[in-house]
Amino acid sequence: MRVFLAGATGAIGRRLVPMLLDAGHEVLGMTRSAEKASSLRAAGAEPVVCDALDAAALGDAVLQARPEAVVHELTAIPQQLNPRRIERDFVLTDRLRTEGTRNLVAAAQAAGAQRILAQSVAFVYEPDGSGRPHGEEDPLYRDVPKAFRRTFGAIKELESTVDEAGGTVLRYGYFYGPGTALAADGSLAAQARRRQLPIVRGGSGVWSFIHIDDAARATVAALSGPPGIYNVVDDEPAPTREWIPAFCEAVGARRPMRVPAFVARIAAGTYGALVMTRAEGASNARAKQQLGWIPEHRTWREGFRHALD
Repeated sequence: MRVFLAGATGAIGRRLVPMLLDAGHEVLGMTRSAEKASSLRAAGAEPVVCDALDAAALGDAVLQARPEAVVHELTAIPQQLNPRRIERDFVLTDRLRTEGTRNLVAAAQAAGAQRILAQSVAFVYEPDGSGRPHGEEDPLYRDVPKAFRRTFGAIKELESTVDEAGGTVLRYGYFYGPGTALAADGSLAAQARRRQLPIVRGGSGVWSFIHIDDAARATVAALSGPPGIYNVVDDEPAPTREWIPAFCEAVGARRPMRVPAFVARIAAGTYGALVMTRAEGASNARAKQQLGWIPEHRTWREGFRHALD
């Protein structure tokens, strides 16, 4: 299959290119940076230099590529993310999720692509206090914190645009592993070593993780699976009181501090405090059943010990 991969030099794109090639696909890797084209060529992909926000140029590029599948992995998230400045830091990513998605889907349809896949996130479900991992049919956030409102709207628009086109939405969990913030040399590890990754108010927030390579494997599987929405997460949602100490140990940081919620709100803003105290995990049952995918790193516990690098 000829696969047009938008975001081919990002964290997941770099892992996805060789997996697609190993699976026998031809890869046309799109990047906004001419400097990164040589790395794509060296990896075995055909580079395409283009900006997803330039609808005309993107349409021409996709038409010339003649892809059978278009995969949307475009983001522009800063390496050093400040939860108090999430509205500022996500301006470009939100545009890529709205304008960029519309442009990419239109280009894919005009070029006759049979499959459209796009990256979303598995941590936007409405907390319901049930204690069970959320399935794809569960409602998303209703009472969205102001700082996250535009970004949440962009995520919803991306999903509806892709879904209406008959495509596949992949709701990835929090990435860890090479090239991510949750790596031995990542920004969250640096925060942990400065003791700036505390357990907030008993550590009740629950996160769902996925190793970056397992996310890429699920994406390859989704190319031949039925269209739909899939949570791409590991088998064990993780309370912050459990995963933060394990992460600190794995990256050589001291044990985390414990702080009350009001301190977290001051330091990390409303959204930062929310994900540490009220977030709830997601279930990977649908992806396992319908895509035939099983994560190699079944839980973050094993992954943090052995696969952060």
